[in-house]
Amino acid sequence: MTVLTAEQVQALIRAGLPMAEDIELCIDRLDAQGVLARVPFHAKLVRPGGTLSGPTIMALADAAMYAVVLGRLGRVEMAVTSNLNINFLVKPRPVDLLAEARILRLSRRQAVCEVSLYSLGNAEELVAHVTGTYALPL
Repeated sequence: MTVLTAEQVQALIRAGLPMAEDIELCIDRLDAQGVLARVPFHAKLVRPGGTLSGPTIMALADAAMYAVVLGRLGRVEMAVTSNLNINFLVKPRPVDLLAEARILRLSRRQAVCEVSLYSLGNAEELVAHVTGTYALPL
């Protein structure tokens, strides 16, 4: 069950983190299973070698975790990332990057999340795998 809609979560993230607007972060889906977030491919996000930059990939993963936490718990804007571990697996294609996030464990003090990132049209080949923890306000 979700407390907020995808549109509400996207608005909260964009209001609280202006960088989300810069990378055109979109929350495409938010439901009981988790979140599907997207960063559209854009030349301003590409690093030498023609691939999306690592910071862009990490920002999408972190935002997807934040979105799944907001969706589940409501307006907990003071929830903060306390840990993020990322494994870069393959070079992303020059298309939109998608992130599927879910909560693995939720307690009163923290949310442990997992994110799978992949290029649009290629969900079976992970670009990166992320695990992370959000510290929740008391």
